[in-house]
Amino acid sequence: MTVATELAPEAPGTESGPAPQYRNFIGGAWQAAAQGGCFENRNPADLSDLIGLFPDSGAEDVAAAVAGVSAAQAAWAAASPETRADMLYRAAEIISGRTAEIAAELTREEGKTLAEATGETSRIAANFRFYAGEALRLKGETYPVPGGQMAMSLRQPVGTVAVITPWNFPLSMAARKIAPALAAGNAVVFKPSEMAPLMGQRLVEVLLDAGLPAGLIALVHGKGPTVGKALTSAPGIDALTFTGSYAVGAQIQASLGTDTRCQLEMGGKNATVVLEDADIAKAAAIIKRGAFGLTGQACTGTSRVLVARKLHDALLAELVRAAETVVIGPGDGDGVTMGPLATAAQLEKATAYLEIARREGAEIVTGGLPDTADLPEGHWIRPTVIAGVQPGSPLLRDEIFAPIVALCPFDTLEEALAIADDTEYGLAISVVSDHLPSVMKIAAETQHGIVKVNSPTTGVALNAPFGGFKHSSNQSAKEQGGANVMDFYSRIKTVYLGA
Repeated sequence: MTVATELAPEAPGTESGPAPQYRNFIGGAWQAAAQGGCFENRNPADLSDLIGLFPDSGAEDVAAAVAGVSAAQAAWAAASPETRADMLYRAAEIISGRTAEIAAELTREEGKTLAEATGETSRIAANFRFYAGEALRLKGETYPVPGGQMAMSLRQPVGTVAVITPWNFPLSMAARKIAPALAAGNAVVFKPSEMAPLMGQRLVEVLLDAGLPAGLIALVHGKGPTVGKALTSAPGIDALTFTGSYAVGAQIQASLGTDTRCQLEMGGKNATVVLEDADIAKAAAIIKRGAFGLTGQACTGTSRVLVARKLHDALLAELVRAAETVVIGPGDGDGVTMGPLATAAQLEKATAYLEIARREGAEIVTGGLPDTADLPEGHWIRPTVIAGVQPGSPLLRDEIFAPIVALCPFDTLEEALAIADDTEYGLAISVVSDHLPSVMKIAAETQHGIVKVNSPTTGVALNAPFGGFKHSSNQSAKEQGGANVMDFYSRIKTVYLGA
C-alpha cells in the first residue's frame, strides 16, 4: 500500500498518541506545503478528537502541482483505453476491500452515520467501474462530405483538469469528477475540502495503489480562498470542475479565462410537493428521508414542503412524529440515525434561520438546538419542522443546509409551482401524488433540473445526468451520466482526408 502519512513529533498529542501529519502529493511524491504550515481537522461529533494535521498550501504548491501533472499527461493520453479502464477497475476492487475501514473514517471526519458512510464508500467502487466502461466507449465519428473527401472527428483529452470538491460527499463527489477525467486521458489536480481532507487523501491512495502513474495526479490540501483561488488563475489548467456554494462558484466563473472549460454544480433549495391525493404516511416518510438524512447536508436535501391545504394539518402531525423518531449522536453510535452538522459555521447558519422563523411568527413545532448534556462537544441540532411559513420567506427561498424543513400550504397546482420556483435555485423537486396529469405538469413546467415522483429529493442514479438550473449550475455540462459527462472531459478535433 502507498505510504501516505507520517507521524510528526511536533504534532499535538491525542489520547491515542501524536496526531498524524499528512502531506500533499505533488510531482509523484508526498511532501509538506512549501511554506510549512498546517491546519487541524477535528471530528464534528467530538471536537476533542483531533483527526490529523494537513498542509496549509499556497500558490507555490499549486504551481508545482500543475507543472507536475501536465508533464505526465501526454503519456497517459497515449495509453490505450484498456489501460485506463483496467486501472479504474482495480481501484474499484481496492475500495471494495477497504469499505468498512474508509467508511469508519468518513463517519469520524464528516459526521454522517456509519450506514450513510458505508453507502457513500460503496458508491465509489460503482463510480470507478462505470467510468472504466466509459473509457472504452470514447469514439469519434465520420461525416459525408463532397469532393471525394472523408471527414472524421477525433476525441482527445482536454489536458489538465482541476477538481475542487465539497465536504458533504467528500468521496462520491470527488470520484465522479476524477474518474471520468482519468478515463478520458487527462491529468488531475485535486483540491479536496479542508473540512474533509482525509477522504481526499484516501481516494488518491487508492488510485495510486491501483497503478495510476504517480505523476498524473496531484493532491493539494489547503483553504479554499488560497488554494482554490490559485487554481483558477494557474496557467496550464484546461478545465475546472467544482461543487460547492453559488457564491464561490460565481467567483470561479468570473476568474477563469475563455480557454478554460468550467463546470459548476452549486446550491439547492429543494421542495417536496404533496398533492391532495397523496397518502399522508407515505409523504411523511419521503420527506423524513430527504430532509433529515445526512443531517440535511445534501445539495438535493428537502428543505421545504408545499402541501395541499386540506392535507396540511395531518401531514404536519405525521411529519413531527417522524422527526421525533430520529436519534441524534455520533454517527458510529448504537441506534443513531442522524449525526452532527459538519462545521461550526453550519450550526451558526442553522441557528440564524431558527431566529428568522421566530421573528416572522412561524412555529418551530419540533426540533431546534438540543440539550447537549448527554452528547460530546460537537455541532448538534435536532430534526426541525417549522409551520406557518409564508410565501416569500427566506425559509422557503434560501439554502440552509441543515435538517430544517419548512411547511407552506397551497390551494392550486399553479400556486404550488409558483412557490416552488420562487427561489434562486433550481436543483431538485419531488412530487407525492398518483395523479399523472398533475405530476407531468410539474415535471414539464418547473424550473428544476431533477424531478422525482413518489421518492425523496435526495438519491440519484450514477448513470443518469445530474445538474440543476438557475443558480444551482452554470449548465455547461451535466455531472454524472455517460457520454454527456465525457464530453466535458474530452474535446473534438475534425480531420478532413482528401483523395
